[in-house]
Amino acid sequence: MKTIDELLSEGVAGKRVFVRADLNVPLDGTTITDDGRIRAVVPTVKALADAGARVIVASHLGRPKGAPDPVFSLAPAAARLGELLGADVAFAEDTVGTAAESTVAGLADGRVAVIENLRFNAGETSKDDTERAAFADKLAGLADVYVGDGFGAVHRKHASVFDLPKRLPHYAGYLIATEVGVLKKLTDDVQRPYVVALGGAKVSDKLAVIDQLLGKADRLLIGGGMAYTFLKAQGHEVGISLLQEDQIPVVKEYMERAEKNGVELVLPVDVLVSSEFPDLKTKAPANPATVAADAIPADQEGLDIGPETRKLYASKLADAATVFWNGPMGVFEHPDYAEGTKAVAQALVDAPGFTVVGGGDSAAAVRTLGFDENAFGHISTGGGASLEYLEGKTLPGLAALED
Repeated sequence: MKTIDELLSEGVAGKRVFVRADLNVPLDGTTITDDGRIRAVVPTVKALADAGARVIVASHLGRPKGAPDPVFSLAPAAARLGELLGADVAFAEDTVGTAAESTVAGLADGRVAVIENLRFNAGETSKDDTERAAFADKLAGLADVYVGDGFGAVHRKHASVFDLPKRLPHYAGYLIATEVGVLKKLTDDVQRPYVVALGGAKVSDKLAVIDQLLGKADRLLIGGGMAYTFLKAQGHEVGISLLQEDQIPVVKEYMERAEKNGVELVLPVDVLVSSEFPDLKTKAPANPATVAADAIPADQEGLDIGPETRKLYASKLADAATVFWNGPMGVFEHPDYAEGTKAVAQALVDAPGFTVVGGGDSAAAVRTLGFDENAFGHISTGGGASLEYLEGKTLPGLAALED
């Protein structure tokens, strides 16, 4: 995989460089609520611009249905990128139409433009190779060189991620190079004890990565909604908590394998419960009760790990040389159910080893709960991509850059 440093050494002044970024940031109307993914691509964009390239930044945002939708416009992201760069950033109101063509044609050396949401075109996400290729051909007409730096999208076989690099000289940006280096530390060069904390809503989303980790991790800490399927598999009542009954046989098999392989699989010993899901808009007090994990009332829902579990998980992370965390421990968006996620984040900060926050809701939680991002070894920009890498899957966007 060639890197951006190799590209810069070859010289980029006057060249049109297409940077596939990940500007898929959360929005409240037109207000960006977390700009972490935009900040992550700044080093690559700045290095190219400073070297005299004409930089074309492209990304998706949300899930528009293959047609323009103002709700998913990248205009706010383009404005924020300009603020972070300290320079004007042009914005094209389409991707491969007259606006993009004229905007790119008008770029001077060292200037930056953002084109509109790639997913406003059906060809970007099409499963039809011909349709996807046709869109990639049009994108290729805008540029001379391709730089992949949207790690959060490399697990997608999309036109701008998989097909476009094949049409242009291609290089990995700083973010992707960093992310891949970090993931290798979690797979090929692991320092032990290696502890993995997994949360989130659905156990089915994490089964493949658990399958891989049962042969690699020393300890697995399970929290979030997915924990209740594990508790049910142990024969416990879980009330109206999130539950995937169809996954119980698989979970039982994994628990048996963990014991056989000497992997310590740690489940909650107490949880916070309520008969109602909290109001995440008003943040009205929820007044949860704390109960033992094997004594959840039939009419109650588990919404966070309890105080004893927080202490337990912190103790299991205290001596870790390597930590990977993906998925919150509870409904962290509400203050009454944020303490479990906060405790795990703090345990990562306190851990002596290399700590990785696996993107997605985990990264959002770190920022929402006020942690210093520099206190962690690495905060990934791609939760789904990180998990698929750890599952041992070939990621289309990385494969395309390696060709």
